[in-house]
Amino acid sequence: MKKSMYYVIALAAGMALSIEGAIYSELGKVIGKFESSFYNFFVGSIILFMIVLFFGKGQMNQVLKVPKWYLLGGLFCVIYLTVLVYAIPKVGVGISMISAVIGQIVASMMLEHFEWLGSPKKRMTRNRTIAVSCMMVALYFIY
Repeated sequence: MKKSMYYVIALAAGMALSIEGAIYSELGKVIGKFESSFYNFFVGSIILFMIVLFFGKGQMNQVLKVPKWYLLGGLFCVIYLTVLVYAIPKVGVGISMISAVIGQIVASMMLEHFEWLGSPKKRMTRNRTIAVSCMMVALYFIY
């Protein structure tokens, strides 16, 4: 697959996250915010279980042998979705998602600059810092 296709797929995934946030925000108004988050992970877990069952080629039995910090991803996923379920009704999908993206970029830059969590080294340059600053200014003016 060409590298440009991965950009398109990532773009589509980002669009799906905005739609998901809006849907679960509305669901949270009816069934409860934590319940909405729980529902999301419950249904997602069932779907992923079926995918792993029929298409998985990994080794789930290795999960207890990895360093424990490898298993924190689920925690961050719960935080991300639950915060969106709370934030979207208050400030809207756009500002919630743009803020999340800026947070992702800042964290990514730090992970790469300091080579945390196995990330390859990529220096935090002046241009990268200016780009993120411009995004924050744009966020201010957009909303």
